[in-house]
Amino acid sequence: MTNSIALVTGASKGIGLEVARQLGQQGITVLLSARTLAAAEEAASELRQENIDVQGVQLEVTNEEHINELAQWIEEKYGRLDILVNNAGVLLENSEYEGDVFRDTFEVNTYAPYRLTEKLLPLLLKSPAGRVVNQSSAIGSIALQLTNEQVQKLAQPAYAASKAALNMLTAYWSQQHKAAGLKVNSVHPGLVKTRLGGEHGELSVTDGAKTAVRLATLPAEGPTGEFYYMDDQLPW
Repeated sequence: MTNSIALVTGASKGIGLEVARQLGQQGITVLLSARTLAAAEEAASELRQENIDVQGVQLEVTNEEHINELAQWIEEKYGRLDILVNNAGVLLENSEYEGDVFRDTFEVNTYAPYRLTEKLLPLLLKSPAGRVVNQSSAIGSIALQLTNEQVQKLAQPAYAASKAALNMLTAYWSQQHKAAGLKVNSVHPGLVKTRLGGEHGELSVTDGAKTAVRLATLPAEGPTGEFYYMDDQLPW
């Protein structure tokens, strides 16, 4: 069998790029996706200089044609997919965005990973150790929203609701495909120093990627249907 194959969405910069790097450092073949092929290839070129086996691929996660073409390409080239990291996401609130903030946030943060994961499930189920990692947020935890002052202070309704819905998809997929050995978990990366993390960023990108990488490479006895920050289990 060839190396494990991982697809990381929204991976041309920030946490996604670092997740791709850390997976590649473990000998995993990484499909690094970005909205444009140029952006994907530029980031992939950076990782190749670190002797990482990486392929830049175009994937605008809200584009159905991109999803279908990528799924077909993966099937033809590899015959399976071992790891899917749904990393692409947006935080449109408190910005100058002029569109429908709530609808467009859900389009990227919830609808897109749903469509992509459903399309790739047949390939993930062909893997002897399929893993799906959904980049969520503690802000999407209903329990923390009710009890934690910091989460209450940082939460924005569209972003929080979209991540709560993504967590529900994590729970759903984990139970639907548990018998097949597919493991599906949600991740809170922490307040990372990225464009998305903004002024609240505390962690380095290196540390922010670690939870997703750990869950993407879980052993057979590892958990499924859980929500983690580092080694801490978070409430839904």
